[in-house]
Amino acid sequence: MIFRDALLEDIPYIVALLADDPLGAQRERLGDPAYAQALKAIDADPTTRFLVAEEDGAVIGCMQVSILPGLARRGARRVQFESLRVVGGERRKGIGAALVAEGLRLAREAGCTFAEITTDQSREAAQRFWERQGFKATHVGFKQFLS
Repeated sequence: MIFRDALLEDIPYIVALLADDPLGAQRERLGDPAYAQALKAIDADPTTRFLVAEEDGAVIGCMQVSILPGLARRGARRVQFESLRVVGGERRKGIGAALVAEGLRLAREAGCTFAEITTDQSREAAQRFWERQGFKATHVGFKQFLS
């Protein structure tokens, strides 16, 4: 398995991963040109990467890694992980944990002092996964959708 930055030709596989649960199935639309625009914007941003896990030429997982500067905590940098997904038939094989480990490696390399994630309250299995990776539910998150 290798980790690399996502390419435009990976978008159909990534969108399929993002849509492979009840919440994602409602939000994602394969074929929408917005995904290519978003990946181009990610590629242009030196603080954000969209990684894929690839094995034998197939995309089997993905995760967005964003390095965020901050003033709090004496100017601490943090990393935020989003969109961690693994192909259904490949789950429980350590791929998600390996993606997290790679993201943490990149974060340490960038001088981050902590990592954060959010996951929907309904995703109980995802919450257990993140706890197994050493993350703690220390804060309450809020969102306001703007469109």
